[in-house]
Amino acid sequence: MTNTSSGTAIPLWKGYLELCKPNVVLEMIFTAFVGMLLAVPEFPPLDKVTYGLIGIGLGAASAATFNQLVERDMDTYLNPHRPLPSGRIPAMNAFVSATVLGLISMLILGIKANLLTALLTFISMLGYAFIYTSFLKKMTSQNIVIGGIFGSAPPLLGWCAITGEIHPYALLLVLIIFVWTPPHYWPLAIARLERLTQAFQDHGIRMLPVTHGLPFTRLQILLWSILLLLVTLLPYLTGMCGLIYLASALLLGLGFIYYAIQIIRTKETRVAMRTFWFSIFYITALFAALLVDHYVRITL
Repeated sequence: MTNTSSGTAIPLWKGYLELCKPNVVLEMIFTAFVGMLLAVPEFPPLDKVTYGLIGIGLGAASAATFNQLVERDMDTYLNPHRPLPSGRIPAMNAFVSATVLGLISMLILGIKANLLTALLTFISMLGYAFIYTSFLKKMTSQNIVIGGIFGSAPPLLGWCAITGEIHPYALLLVLIIFVWTPPHYWPLAIARLERLTQAFQDHGIRMLPVTHGLPFTRLQILLWSILLLLVTLLPYLTGMCGLIYLASALLLGLGFIYYAIQIIRTKETRVAMRTFWFSIFYITALFAALLVDHYVRITL
């Protein structure tokens, strides 16, 4: 047990769970699950689904823990409530936890799924936890764009766990998440401008609102949301999906563009946060529409 500043006891296991960023991991597991179901006409073998999701989830949890380990100094003022800067979990314990989770992930995927899935998961973990966190954040304000490719892999990992191959449709799912990532993150960056400015001054972390200003960032959110709408039409145009998905992609995409316009018009932090939360709903609803369309196909 550990204590907060108010003296309230917090179970130790909750600290380790926080290190794994469970909300992010659950979203990644969901998109990986959708990738699995889209890979085959019928429901895939239950054992492959189970082991695949466990392996992918543990890999994501490992990467999230390594990410917080690398960023623990910066989190002392960006996210002081996290287990490492608050002192609830020692750094060495976090390192051991992340390593064990990563090794278990690789063993499960390599033995119970296939080596391709294990390799792609490892590349994704390495890219997010180290390349993006340790290098890209300090090299360029486009770090979230370049590094976004590592966080876009779950549907491809899910697809590969079932089929053992990299399919163009799986890459299309990766493209959607890749284009969604910048307009998803930048509204949050706008809301956290003061803390990110401090991170830039103290640690050289280059985030777009800090290096290029708020007007430029707001415009980028709008442009990327328009690009996102266009990219999400590709599953329908390539014959991957039917009208249920098309209608959903159009409505959700127009909704995203509406929020992006509101960010430019109002210039209010609360609107930026609303856009951030809508973006999470957006990607969940879009992938749910992919799933529904896969089993209930309606075409002209």
